[in-house]
Amino acid sequence: MPNHTPKPSTARTTEPRTRSTSVGARTVPTRRRSDVVPTPQADHLPRSFFACPAQHLAPKLLGHRLVRVLNDGTRLAGVIVETEAYLGAPDMACHTFAGRRTPRNEAMYGPPGTAYVYFTYGMHHCMNIVCGTRREGVAVLLRAIEPLEGHDQMKRHRRLTFARRPADLCGGPAKLCQALAIDLSWNGADLVEGESLFLESGSPVSPRRRCRTTRVGIDGRGEWTGKPLRWYVKDSPYVSVRGRPPTRATESIRGTVPPSSTTKRVIKKR
Repeated sequence: MPNHTPKPSTARTTEPRTRSTSVGARTVPTRRRSDVVPTPQADHLPRSFFACPAQHLAPKLLGHRLVRVLNDGTRLAGVIVETEAYLGAPDMACHTFAGRRTPRNEAMYGPPGTAYVYFTYGMHHCMNIVCGTRREGVAVLLRAIEPLEGHDQMKRHRRLTFARRPADLCGGPAKLCQALAIDLSWNGADLVEGESLFLESGSPVSPRRRCRTTRVGIDGRGEWTGKPLRWYVKDSPYVSVRGRPPTRATESIRGTVPPSSTTKRVIKKR
């Protein structure tokens, strides 16, 4: 959730629009319940799963499935392999830093399990999952998934005819949203009761299979630039980028990481 200022949207969407609501200075389409195809909710992650601090939810999400059901019933799904935590008011890289509350970030103050989707660089969408227990504006950014269902449809959404590496399809928050047809109309969606965008229970990733590094694209945010608040699945080819581990001094900052997580040294190949 790098704190960028959005530019006017020129992006096309992949599904028909319905009514609209105002988000910031832009008018954002929303969806009627009748427009979605109902799906069983037996495997949906419950709201209690998301009712925890962002730095606990981010590693806990690894291994679970993000599911998008299109209007024609087509399922697009993938295993979450990379996440970043954004800790609200004290976090200088978070959209709710210093308690900031605007029409754009209002969804971040919703109940745990709410989608926070924002538009950045005039072309990209990024999806976060709101968490916590006190509606304090904390969330986890979904950075990458390993595709499981609807691979060909994802490629069409991405206008991708050839991929040099597995991460080219859904490796990165913008690629993930484009592949799954997630745009601003999903901002504020309930991922617990939702029928077309939700999370399913998967196979949790053990601490020894997690890597933890600093967040991607965070610069000039004081001590928050170097805090280790990004997690990914070790050796997964679907991860967007393999960052350097935090320094020992940064790791010792209290309250930034759950004790069950481990830090792995990652060496970039040149």
